[in-house]
Amino acid sequence: MKKNKVISAEEAIALIRQNDVVTTTGFVQSCIPEALHAALEKRFVETGAPRDLTLIMTAGAGDSKGLGTGRLHHEGLLKRVIAANFGRMPKVAKAAQDNKITGYNLPQGVISQLYRACAAGQPGLFSKVGLHTYVDPRHGGGRVNTVTQDEIVKVVEVDGEEWLFYTATKIDVAFIRGTSADPAGNISFEKEALTLDCLAQAMAARNNGGIVIAQVERIVDDGFLLPKDVRVPGILVDCVVLAEPEMHRMNYGVQHDAALAGQIRVPVAGMKKMPLDARKIIARRAAFELPPNGVVNLGVGAPEGISAVANEEKVTPYITLTTEAGAVGGVLASGSSFGAATNADCVIDQNQMFDFYDGGGLDMTCLGLAECDQHGNVNTSMFGGRLNGCGGFINISQNARCVVFAGTFTVGGLETAIEDGKLRIVTEGRSQKFLPQVEQITFSGSYAQMRSQPVIYVTERCVFQLTDEGLELIEVAPGIDIERDILPHMGFRPIIKQPALMDARLFRDEPMELLADLLNLNLSERVSYDSERNILFVNLEGWHARVKSDIDDLRKVLVGACKKAGQRVNSVVNHDGFRINENLYDDYASMIQYLAANYYATTTRYATSAFLRLKMEEALNRRGLAPHVFERKEDAHAFVDGLDKKIRRASTAIASAA
Repeated sequence: MKKNKVISAEEAIALIRQNDVVTTTGFVQSCIPEALHAALEKRFVETGAPRDLTLIMTAGAGDSKGLGTGRLHHEGLLKRVIAANFGRMPKVAKAAQDNKITGYNLPQGVISQLYRACAAGQPGLFSKVGLHTYVDPRHGGGRVNTVTQDEIVKVVEVDGEEWLFYTATKIDVAFIRGTSADPAGNISFEKEALTLDCLAQAMAARNNGGIVIAQVERIVDDGFLLPKDVRVPGILVDCVVLAEPEMHRMNYGVQHDAALAGQIRVPVAGMKKMPLDARKIIARRAAFELPPNGVVNLGVGAPEGISAVANEEKVTPYITLTTEAGAVGGVLASGSSFGAATNADCVIDQNQMFDFYDGGGLDMTCLGLAECDQHGNVNTSMFGGRLNGCGGFINISQNARCVVFAGTFTVGGLETAIEDGKLRIVTEGRSQKFLPQVEQITFSGSYAQMRSQPVIYVTERCVFQLTDEGLELIEVAPGIDIERDILPHMGFRPIIKQPALMDARLFRDEPMELLADLLNLNLSERVSYDSERNILFVNLEGWHARVKSDIDDLRKVLVGACKKAGQRVNSVVNHDGFRINENLYDDYASMIQYLAANYYATTTRYATSAFLRLKMEEALNRRGLAPHVFERKEDAHAFVDGLDKKIRRASTAIASAA
């Protein structure tokens, strides 16, 4: 006969031994097996056992005030922690900072994928995630204090490329959570917002000879659960604990939301419009980087506003928002429900989402920043004396095709006003974010440059871009004075060449018509033809090529204009204020090569940006094309006119000779 695995929380926790390695599920405030954490805390407080546990977890799982893993702060309960986030268990973080326990802060996706390595009996995980950050053993190896000595991250070389090897830690106990369980321990997740890594965690503990304890909210009879609804089979589960409703909330702010669980779909058209303030300006400017028909990840804080802006501008159908926790599509939730989504297309396991992210599946991410330096390095993991942790930041920022860091320029009491389309700083923030050197490198600017990864930094008053020379100021808000409002509040002087004004639409309390920009609906208006001079004028001033499809759209418009002209044309292209993502220069040069071979008699272009001219010349030279990139419009026009005269004289000479 099948064993009935349903027991009390106290009986389940009694199975944990001293020095066990315990892993637990949960993401921020969602899907936390609170009854198991509470029972473990209660047993230790009352009996002093079990002692010296190792805790392994991915994202923070708590309310930052003592719930979730925050319950495990009691001295002697933990001796080691391996986690992506310490911010939601501040007393545990404090113990680590005080050298009372050993600890490692590793990327969330790495820990998530290590569960699978453990399950498969593998010694660890090879990954490029973490290279050139504080996780790299050359920069600390993810150790959070001085008493942590063991090296669990190594640099290795495979076929001439550097990789990090993360050592797997075998798991003795897994806390997982689902909705329903039958007596045999089969677990379904029908009322959960996320599935996270429960299957991998259970398999890792089971295959190591450990125990798996599952918290659920109801027990069903044998045969009730359909095979495809079972996400964790009973063969992996040792104990099932039935939790009281209060200990099995969907998250700390919501008892249950059927839309977040994917049980129903609800109308979302009435999303509240954001007020026009600094946060909305940042979200709006970041939204201009959204890739049409692309896959996007948004971080917490200022980046969350992009979702509201996208809805207001009616571009939501043209992008797919995702969370590292596993939600794909729909409207991303915020607050206590962060990580889930209303009306999601699907929910996959967290480790599978990180497979997708690490492999380059993200077209864009927008993440927050706590500190940034002159080299473009960003810190979100340890600052201001606080051990926060990286979460999924390193996986996401290193592997997205385009990265936008977003946040206010200063922090702590910042007040701004928008008046007549201009930004005014009413009260400056007490603390600077742009520093000579970040306290810890969570994102490496130099590594991004090595891989030609496009990176910009958006604030309410200005925008920076990562270049080969460092951080360059490329846009300034109307009403903002560089010498008064920017430079005195930075710890370094950025590269300043010819920054443009931020788009005036950002500072008006009306729709920006962002959809037309993202879909290049008005691109044809940028092209005009002078039949008398046979010159095709292409005005790309302020245009941004974000993804390859933007270049494809431009190619179609130019080919159409050339066909209409009925002959090979001389083209003059204005690249002032033109932006192209670093990884698209070769695609752009390919388009020019095609046009030169089929439609252009000659072409020339001008741009005041020396950096853009250099990159354009390099890309064209690689394809054997004459660059003809000038700094001034007059020089570009003179080149075409001079060439046209030469052609006319040659034609006349040929005609005379005939």
